[in-house]
Amino acid sequence: MNYIFNKLFFCISLFALSFTVFAQEEPKPGNSAQELADKMANPVASLISVPLQNNLTYGIGAYNGSKYQINIQPVVPFKLSENLNLITRYILPVVDQQDVTGENTHEFGLSDATVTAFFAPKTKGIILGIGPAFLVPTATEKLLGTEKFGIGPSVLVMHQGKGLSIGFLANQIWSVAGNAGRADFNQFYTQLFLTHSYKSGASLGITSEITQNWEGKTTLITVSPNVGAITKLGGQTMQFAVMPLIPVVGHSSIRPDWGLRAVVAFIFPQ
Repeated sequence: MNYIFNKLFFCISLFALSFTVFAQEEPKPGNSAQELADKMANPVASLISVPLQNNLTYGIGAYNGSKYQINIQPVVPFKLSENLNLITRYILPVVDQQDVTGENTHEFGLSDATVTAFFAPKTKGIILGIGPAFLVPTATEKLLGTEKFGIGPSVLVMHQGKGLSIGFLANQIWSVAGNAGRADFNQFYTQLFLTHSYKSGASLGITSEITQNWEGKTTLITVSPNVGAITKLGGQTMQFAVMPLIPVVGHSSIRPDWGLRAVVAFIFPQ
């Protein structure tokens, strides 16, 4: 239980910090707190950021396992022309889990990375992004990865006005190479989101994530109301956000009883 309490204390500490930052100094004019909050809600905004997404889930599978996963998620945009940007998004998970793969088991290390490249034309009204998504076998332990390289399409469709962002992003990845002795990878993922921001840089929203494993014939759906804030700590612009991970659909082998997510994002306004 010390494992759970330690991880929970860390996430709660980020939760508390996210509420203290509302009174901090706002970013400089031209990159107002609300403008940055809106950009952070837009997955294809031309903005360099490095979110650290901390996820704690408990009550997983037959052995009531627990998992702490931090996703390192840098976003790096490239300007291809006056009317076209390439937004690259990277997700590198670091996993520490107990009793997930069996009783009295423990795994720690990198899991497989996901790399997405969105070609995002400058448009009015509806924001679009489309491009490839890659599964990269970076896992340092066999049980934390697929040992497969995968590829597939990704898409983003959203509408954004001042203070309001709504849309979805999705990808479908199939394995095309890797260890022939491991199961094929065939997975669909989508995230639906709605966020409202305020002049202070605070934001309220709700997201839903759906993961469909076609090979394993399992579906996992979570819903997460969330609260966030933009602030500056020293000279560094940052966003803090916290949300519960509420499972609504999922097979007993993969569905946790509950979860908590806390995000710290380093922002580099241009």
